[in-house]
Amino acid sequence: MSEPDDAGEVDTVRSARTMFDIVECLKVGGGMTVTEVTAELDYAKSTVHRHLRTLETLGYVVRQSDGYHVGLRFFDLGQRARDRQPGYKLARDKVAEIADETAERAQFLVEEHGEAVYLCRSVGERAVMTDPGIGSRIPLHSTAAGKAILAGLSEERLFEVVERTEFEPMTEQTITDSEVLCDELDEIRERGYSFNRQENIEGLNAVGVPVSVDEEVIGALSVSGPSHRLKGEWFEEELPNLLLGAANELELNIAYS
Repeated sequence: MSEPDDAGEVDTVRSARTMFDIVECLKVGGGMTVTEVTAELDYAKSTVHRHLRTLETLGYVVRQSDGYHVGLRFFDLGQRARDRQPGYKLARDKVAEIADETAERAQFLVEEHGEAVYLCRSVGERAVMTDPGIGSRIPLHSTAAGKAILAGLSEERLFEVVERTEFEPMTEQTITDSEVLCDELDEIRERGYSFNRQENIEGLNAVGVPVSVDEEVIGALSVSGPSHRLKGEWFEEELPNLLLGAANELELNIAYS
């Protein structure tokens, strides 16, 4: 048997990285030509063209009059990734109930690769629409759901996540220090829920609670809304209690489904 060709392996890895860089570029830009992708990524035009043709042949990219777009094959992959998450369908129904009851935006997020990922979301009649859509990734340390998840992680996993966190400030209120974050996580564990006071988006507050099954956190429920509505007793007591009850029901349904 011949020995592995290290140079060939490196080329294969580099090629895969190039392909995903192109996909990410199209995700953000959309409707991009070969020339535009080349300029954005600073790759050789022939390299970009070759990868785009391969992606198109495989169905992951479509070419239209305004350029290349990511294809719906990614939608199929995303659905499969979402559906394998523990309790997704039950969480989706619970999120809809919470949104109806609070009239605000409710969501269920999970942790993957040290980031918070929106798994499902529902909007109440007064909900404020912000950019993050299903599948969007946001920092754990700047969101209520993210901090609720962090508070439920094992000490080893928490250390891994915090070590790789860049603590980029999203607003002036964002936590940017690991010690400050860890102190707040202690408080969250004690009371059972977390707050986001304009830490991710100016003017937007949120409450989050962890969802655990078999003593392992699998995600978090949260409700977010304008700071002029999410304040006082409603924000500090009533909404947390509502979410704690919803999380308890969801945990039981997942455990015995």
